[in-house]
Amino acid sequence: MSTGGGTTPGPGPATGARPAAPPTPRPARGRPADRRARGRAAPRLRLPGAGPRPAPGASTTAHDLTVRHRLLLSLSALLALSLFVSYQGVHGDANPLRTSSAPAVLSLDTALYALGEAERDARAPAPTSDFQKQISVAAQSLSAAAADDDVGGPAGRQTLQTIAGLITVYAVTVQKSQLQPDRSLLREAYRSYATRILTEKGTGVQDRLKALQRQQRAAVHRQTSFGPLLWLAWSVSLLLALALGAALVETQLFLRRRFRRRYNRQLLAALALSAAGVATAVLFTVWTQQGMADTRRLLDRPLPGRLIPEAGRDAASYLAHTGFRASAAVWIPIGGVLLMALAETGLRRHIDDYRFRPR
Repeated sequence: MSTGGGTTPGPGPATGARPAAPPTPRPARGRPADRRARGRAAPRLRLPGAGPRPAPGASTTAHDLTVRHRLLLSLSALLALSLFVSYQGVHGDANPLRTSSAPAVLSLDTALYALGEAERDARAPAPTSDFQKQISVAAQSLSAAAADDDVGGPAGRQTLQTIAGLITVYAVTVQKSQLQPDRSLLREAYRSYATRILTEKGTGVQDRLKALQRQQRAAVHRQTSFGPLLWLAWSVSLLLALALGAALVETQLFLRRRFRRRYNRQLLAALALSAAGVATAVLFTVWTQQGMADTRRLLDRPLPGRLIPEAGRDAASYLAHTGFRASAAVWIPIGGVLLMALAETGLRRHIDDYRFRPR
């Protein structure tokens, strides 16, 4: 009971009680999709022109597919171009060697041998019919060499025409000498003039033929050489083939991890096609280059007359099927288009599916 006029205090906090602490905020938990995206963060393939990188924490699947798609298309195109240039660098000379250069060298060998035999018969005390036969063989060999437009170019054809005219003069002079009495001065004069036509140093028939033959052998060496540029071209082609194979295998593994697809038939077909195509091109090139090298060794020395027909048969056997292998070059760009088509179809469905997936 109150003793004064004061009021009774209302209820309140107890004396000395501490104020309640504010609640500690709980850390916000990330969404499961964000955690999965962060867990997948790793260095990715980069290709110029593939577009900007996704923002941190965003899915990179679409970007990764685009990078691999462009990489496979670029490597397929580069491999087809490099392989075509390398292949043509060897096989482009095989057909001219088989149809032009090698027969021309053998024709000049035949002409030289026939003229030597004709001169030997012309010096015999009793002339025989072999002289005219050898002159005919020499003339036919020169005609066969002149029929080829590649023998020395215009200057070479002009030289062959000059030689053919000198051979005619030589044959007529020898025949005139044979009509003269034995041991007469006129007979000796004709014989001396005929010998000079054939053997005069620098301007005689034999020296002209030998100079033209050296040019043809130099052409054979150029056509059969496997020089530094070819080594570089083939090295680049093989490196591109390895890079494409590695990219196809890596893309197959990427699709298996990301989409749970065991095999991608298009990518496996592209891998098999590239491996088979490069292996076939290398095998054809080795066979052709070996035949060309054997032909060069065969023609790199003067041949006796009895060995010339055999050498012709050997050269034909060394260069057999080079025309077929050279024509196979057309399949290289076709194969490149097929590789690009397989890479396109192998990834396009995944790219489109992911591009239009609802967010």
